[in-house]
Amino acid sequence: MHYGGGIVKKYIINGGKPLVGELSVSGAKNSVLPILAATVISGKSSLISNIPMLRDVEVMIEILNSLGAKVKLGNGNVIIDSSSISSVSLPEELVREMRSSIIFMGALLARFGEAKLSYPGGCEIGPRPIDLHLKSLRQMGAVIEEAHGYLYCKTKGLKGTDIQLDYPSVGATENIMLAAVTAEGTTIIRNAAREPEIIDLQNYLNKAGGRIKGSGTSIIVIEGVKTLDECSHNIIPDRIVAGTYMVASAITKGEIVLNNIVVDHLQSIIAKLRETGTYIDINDNSIKVIGPENIKPIEMLQTLPFPGFPTDMQAQFMTLLSLGKGTSIINETVFENRFKHGEELARMGANIKTFGKIAVIKGVEELTGARVYAKDLRGGAALVLGGLRAKGITEVENIYHIKRGYENFHANLQKLGADIKLA
Repeated sequence: MHYGGGIVKKYIINGGKPLVGELSVSGAKNSVLPILAATVISGKSSLISNIPMLRDVEVMIEILNSLGAKVKLGNGNVIIDSSSISSVSLPEELVREMRSSIIFMGALLARFGEAKLSYPGGCEIGPRPIDLHLKSLRQMGAVIEEAHGYLYCKTKGLKGTDIQLDYPSVGATENIMLAAVTAEGTTIIRNAAREPEIIDLQNYLNKAGGRIKGSGTSIIVIEGVKTLDECSHNIIPDRIVAGTYMVASAITKGEIVLNNIVVDHLQSIIAKLRETGTYIDINDNSIKVIGPENIKPIEMLQTLPFPGFPTDMQAQFMTLLSLGKGTSIINETVFENRFKHGEELARMGANIKTFGKIAVIKGVEELTGARVYAKDLRGGAALVLGGLRAKGITEVENIYHIKRGYENFHANLQKLGADIKLA
């Protein structure tokens, strides 16, 4: 299952076909990554199911293997035996490929009192500083030295403390949870991230014997326990994957039913799609999305930490709004440098002007097929959505990024009636 850059280069899409049919949503990338890191702490076996087969997951597993864990993968399940882990040093090439690898810092400190890693890499969506991670772990008693592009972390024993985050960072909240679950005493995280993936991590850690409460709110309380046990856990569905297919239905005037979703995780996306005139019918764990004849503009779409509108859906909505009947404004407050897809959509005829963190989108009658280049994960997905609606042939290059976050993307779109193939 290797998705190196060499084999698959691009998607070729012949647009203009409405997407119709049913899909089940895969497990959440942003949930599985911290949980895979968390399996290090117990030094025992963990069974994680509903795993999406993505490049980012593959990198996480490669890191676990390199640390000495025994990993068995099959049928969307993974069994990780972390008893054999002997290394505390993360391989540089893997860390540079994926920013989420920073999450191993809290887990390795919890288990071994030591971690060594290079500065993490990832997508081109602007700097995602890790200073909140470092500051918080230092508060808990970690000594962290930064030299020659590496982070050397050591502790004689982590201690619970009261941490006030300057920003509700998802990664920092997760790293503290991992470090604190077996620390001495109680840790309180204030202004914690509230994303569903944080709740999923809490649920996994608590199944393994952790004592954590409050995730999903801004205050998380972690009572340190001595050790964690074996456990099994099923990953929540991916709300961003669900959101992307919802937009695919809206933009192609399609009719898609998505199964295996959690409606509560999608409320901000549902609200904004309804503003565009999209019809949405909600059942318990499925949702029907019917695209509008005419897409209405959105006066102001502002990305915010959860439960606000997710930054990871901003690009897909930009594509949708570029066909709106009027002018829409997007304010990206979470990541700078996250409008790179705008200039690629412009090649397809979209009228988008960006000013720092603001994008002004004047709707056009139609998009036309063009050669475009994916520069990051969600921006790449947004270009595919544009191609599904555009007149003529769109070629989306550099789809390696897209494979980091969407399992079987083109096969699922084919299943819904899209004319899309790999080349």
